[in-house]
Amino acid sequence: MKQIDERLRGCYPELTPQEQRVADFIFDHIDDLMSYNSAELARLSGVSKATVSRLFKRLGYPSYRDMRDEVRTLRQSGMPLTDSRDAVQGNTLLSRHYKQEMANLTQWINQLDGSQFSAVIAALSLARQVRLLGLRNSYPVALHLRQQLLQVREQVLMMPQPGQTLAEELVDLTPQDVVVFVAFRRRPRGTRAILTQLQQMNVPVLLICEPQAQSLIPLARWHLSASLDSVSAFDSYSAAMSLANLISNALLHEMLTSGRQRIHQITDLYQDLDELEQR
Repeated sequence: MKQIDERLRGCYPELTPQEQRVADFIFDHIDDLMSYNSAELARLSGVSKATVSRLFKRLGYPSYRDMRDEVRTLRQSGMPLTDSRDAVQGNTLLSRHYKQEMANLTQWINQLDGSQFSAVIAALSLARQVRLLGLRNSYPVALHLRQQLLQVREQVLMMPQPGQTLAEELVDLTPQDVVVFVAFRRRPRGTRAILTQLQQMNVPVLLICEPQAQSLIPLARWHLSASLDSVSAFDSYSAAMSLANLISNALLHEMLTSGRQRIHQITDLYQDLDELEQR
């Protein structure tokens, strides 16, 4: 089955100028296509809704909805939609890397449970404190997420401190706190024991892991997954960092008034302490 961009390329010279305007918009926004209805696509392309309808019938779709269903199926399969004007082509390492990165991003975005994600953001905004834990390769993701969340709210802490043990960190946690446990492969042996202990203490845990870590999911209140698949020996954490970015931005929108005020206060302190280079 040809993807929509392939169909458009095949018949582009025969399209009317108005239909070509729609095609050009689709080429430029192929990854967002599923989010538009036919009226929005018409408005954004600057054409009539009838033009959009005629175009998709010409492409072989009984209706605009059939096209969206096809795109949704491709996304859910993890297949990235390609941009016909993308400069990354062929079977080079760069091309294969690009395609895998796009597939990883597409996979976690399509698998995101909206209601669960909303519950996570609400819990992060209301928690007495947020503790982040990430070991081995998960540590950079956890540290980056902590630095972003700390811009929005107070009491966002990493644990354990360098060279220290966890018991001293866990003892003070309560059900009013939230632990964000970033636990991508290859995990230390103690991962399951830590999650089990937090569950017994009734401490809410957000587990961030790869999709294959199914055995750990029941030990956390919420989980978000991001694929680490790569074309070579080393795992890719770009999807994990993208997920961390979404969490941070969503929390800022949830706590917009206090979050903006805190960001301004931090910015003022940067200037007072002359900590950052001025542009």
